[in-house]
Amino acid sequence: MTEIYNFAPGPAVMPREVLEQAQAEMLDWRGSGTSVMEMSHREANFMSIAHQAEADLRELLTIPNNYKVLFLQGGAHMQFAMIPLNLLRGKDSMDYLDTGDWSAKALEEAKRFGKVNVVASTKDTAYTTIPEQSTWKCSPNAAFLHYTSNETIRGVQFKSIPELGDVPLVADMSSDILSKPIDVSRFGLIYAGAQKNIGPAGITVVIVREDLIGKAVANTPSMLDYKVYAESESMYNTPPTYAWYLAGLVFKWLKRKGGLAAMAEFNELKAKVLYDAIDASSFYHCPVDKRYRSTMNVPFTLANSELDKVFLAESAKAGLMSLKGHRVVGGMRASIYNAMSIEGVSALAQFMREFERQHG
Repeated sequence: MTEIYNFAPGPAVMPREVLEQAQAEMLDWRGSGTSVMEMSHREANFMSIAHQAEADLRELLTIPNNYKVLFLQGGAHMQFAMIPLNLLRGKDSMDYLDTGDWSAKALEEAKRFGKVNVVASTKDTAYTTIPEQSTWKCSPNAAFLHYTSNETIRGVQFKSIPELGDVPLVADMSSDILSKPIDVSRFGLIYAGAQKNIGPAGITVVIVREDLIGKAVANTPSMLDYKVYAESESMYNTPPTYAWYLAGLVFKWLKRKGGLAAMAEFNELKAKVLYDAIDASSFYHCPVDKRYRSTMNVPFTLANSELDKVFLAESAKAGLMSLKGHRVVGGMRASIYNAMSIEGVSALAQFMREFERQHG
């Protein structure tokens, strides 16, 4: 059977070790006689799973004690609304960077709740670069500044954390969280949908500084108030327990792999293999500014777009799955998150060279 390598952007590849452990524990979690799927979220067994997952995540990211870690539902889309509802704090202006499709979605949702100032946009370059901070036009009294650290569709990634002084920095890290070390203390809030580097779809991690909690807009629904979740240990309602458990297994896997510094080296290596294959040929092209190329999502096009369907069909036969680019940009896209092996990336690079030899 051909080895299968899954390059899907999300839900994405999971570590095989994690899936095998979940398989082994499916019917009987550690002698409890029950599956994690069957556990009450309030019983001791699941509470131990939840607490350990948070402890491991705090260790991996070196999260300061004055930050709450919340495990929520609703994905990044729900955070697009929760952030302004909770972080406006009496102000009427919010700053947003527009560097891709996801940041654009976030700012459009925020407009429902107050004035949005777009401090900079790269829409006119088809979102292929990051604007120099010297060009940003920030509001003098903004409640926060929001940016998307990695854009999965266009393959653009911030390589450093913006310097903002006292303005709370809010980051959507759905597609590159846990791929490298970050200084959490530089942020007011970090959020991430799980289905790329954390675990399966269904759970969202929010890391929020405590002083930003408890000041939600009047009449904010309880289910959209960070304070409610912080006070209930993310168990105000029944949480996505199995996804939480699997996220905890991924955190353990990351620790066994050497933590985030080791993962950053691994991800840089994988990205180099693929970008080198693209850059060595005029048959392939990556439209992203080289300074801001993503280590997680690698978009590329073929010189002859009429070969796109052939490329996708033949790559699938070779066990290289889900390489079709997003519908808004076309072409190809290889998502190479933490769990993607170097063998998978090397197999793709080799396939690309062979495909060019046959069709170039």
